[in-house]
Amino acid sequence: MGDNDDSSNAAQGAHENEQMDRPPGFFKRIFSGRVSGSDGEGDPGQSLVAAYERPVHGMMNLRRMRVEDVAIPKAEIVAVPDTLTMDELVTVFRDSGMTRLPVYAGTLDTPVGMVHLKDFALLHGFNGHGEEFDMKKMLRPLLFVPPSMPIGVLLTKMQTERRHMALVIDEYGGVDGLVTIEDLIEQVIGEIEDEHDTEEGRNFFREKSGSWLALAKTPLEEFEAATGIALTDPDEIDEEEIDTLGGLVFMLAGHVPARGEVIPHPDGIDFEVVDADPRRIKRLRVRPSTPASDGTITAPALLPPVRPEGAVNGGDAGAGRG
Repeated sequence: MGDNDDSSNAAQGAHENEQMDRPPGFFKRIFSGRVSGSDGEGDPGQSLVAAYERPVHGMMNLRRMRVEDVAIPKAEIVAVPDTLTMDELVTVFRDSGMTRLPVYAGTLDTPVGMVHLKDFALLHGFNGHGEEFDMKKMLRPLLFVPPSMPIGVLLTKMQTERRHMALVIDEYGGVDGLVTIEDLIEQVIGEIEDEHDTEEGRNFFREKSGSWLALAKTPLEEFEAATGIALTDPDEIDEEEIDTLGGLVFMLAGHVPARGEVIPHPDGIDFEVVDADPRRIKRLRVRPSTPASDGTITAPALLPPVRPEGAVNGGDAGAGRG
């Protein structure tokens, strides 16, 4: 009986050793590499936190993420009315850099289709056919999807119906956002950049004066982490109510500030509105409140030293490119 037990223990030990020596499987290598550090040193807790702070791309996002997680907001949609002239449409295509534009009748909440740069160029560019410009003849159908739809379902729908753009519709039937097939694929394989994306994807950068020039849509957490500037520490700022630099400035001002307006921050910095329209802020300059005696801007301790050019990259500023 004892011999049988010894034999069983020996066989089990050999089996365990064989399992330990066997190379890890494909999925085990993926998930272990995502959590563990590269050299196995340091605090395991910190490694785990750092792993989850990094953007995670992969097939799991097709089931885990919803359309509302990747769509660009309504305020950032570049769309055109169906009454636009040919020259005006050329200007929008050129200035926006988009190849697909939603078309609406009256307001964006009544979309009628999409116009594609290729269709426009073939009809009216390259010396065209001499046809009279008619926006309605070029319209292609759009997809309309709810914000709760899994992105994997939308990706399959886009592939099946051969459409690369969808409008996100809220519970009242109004337009809530826009998503392209590129936005969905990027959740699986990461950022996709083409020849025209070299200057995009930068939400903010450091100027020679020491100030920061930023898009108003820059997430507060991203800006604070990259620059070391604490913007939500004062008690009068409720960080639960705001997510972006523009939202912070709007809260501090109590209104939509005009271009050129300077909004002070309680911690001794100023937000200069570089670009805005009557409805929203577009670009901001974050700079110290008090200039030096010689007239130059001196960065206080709140503004960290200048980093090498290009060291700070924000999120995708060109989301929605068709």
